[in-house]
Amino acid sequence: MLPDSVLSGFSGVVSVDRGGQVEFASAYGYAHRGYQIPNTVDTRFAIASGVKGLTALTVVSLIVSGVLELSTTARSVLGKDLPLIDDAVTVEHLLAHRSGIGDYCPDEGDFELPASPQNLADTSQYLPFLDGFPQQFAPGTDFAYCNGGYVVLALIAERVSGTPFHTLVRERVCVPAGMTSTDFLRSDEPEPRTAVGYVGDRTNVFHLPVRGNGDGGVYSTTADFTALWSALYNGSIVPPDWVATMTRPHSDQYGLGFWLPGGKVMLEGYDAGVSFRSTHNPSTGLTYTVISNDVEGAWPVTRYLAEILD
Repeated sequence: MLPDSVLSGFSGVVSVDRGGQVEFASAYGYAHRGYQIPNTVDTRFAIASGVKGLTALTVVSLIVSGVLELSTTARSVLGKDLPLIDDAVTVEHLLAHRSGIGDYCPDEGDFELPASPQNLADTSQYLPFLDGFPQQFAPGTDFAYCNGGYVVLALIAERVSGTPFHTLVRERVCVPAGMTSTDFLRSDEPEPRTAVGYVGDRTNVFHLPVRGNGDGGVYSTTADFTALWSALYNGSIVPPDWVATMTRPHSDQYGLGFWLPGGKVMLEGYDAGVSFRSTHNPSTGLTYTVISNDVEGAWPVTRYLAEILD
């Protein structure tokens, strides 16, 4: 299905499914180059900002449970923390990247951490690094992709629920979706069937937080994204009316946690040693997912799949 010219140097997994039924799935390259451990179709990869969709679903599930509203202001939960965030910023603004808050990590792919990796493991540890960035524009007046906004959402979710963010994602999204291989793994605690990310010839262990959070860093498989799209549209995670709200444009080609290119719904992530895209067409049930342990690896394959499938 995939020509050698597209697969040249590719390390990762490619899957295509329709209506939750896998039509193609294949693995390439190495999960660990040093030990020459090959990737398999059930290898877990970091997906960077692909987690934003899971964060958004977690937050919306809390709204469904009645402990949050789209109109809840960040200030009403944060109190005196992060004083530079405008008092008018709401949960909806944060979900839609329309908050205007200053971003602690403005550009994915720059690979510059605000702290040592081991000091970014729990949501509360991000607080000092989210602070000190002035508001960029009035809430709701513009779109600006904001990683920090999704860490703020994780913090809000923790505080209103009294439950750690990583646990919330597992209980409110992964379990109902049947995403049995998806978790916030620590990079300093090697796990079975988990790919190591690479930046050139070196691993990405010093480039990313030791454990991901609301803006990125969960590990997953292509099969789990087959399960996610199916569960999303059958109402297993949040009710269908909320799915419609989340996948309606709130800005050009973006909803609440999901990209919306040309009538499709997409999650995407890239970072040091990570590239990922999963695209779902609700009208046809077609999904294609590409996941790689290299920053550029997924893009030639996703472009090819878009050409032949879309």
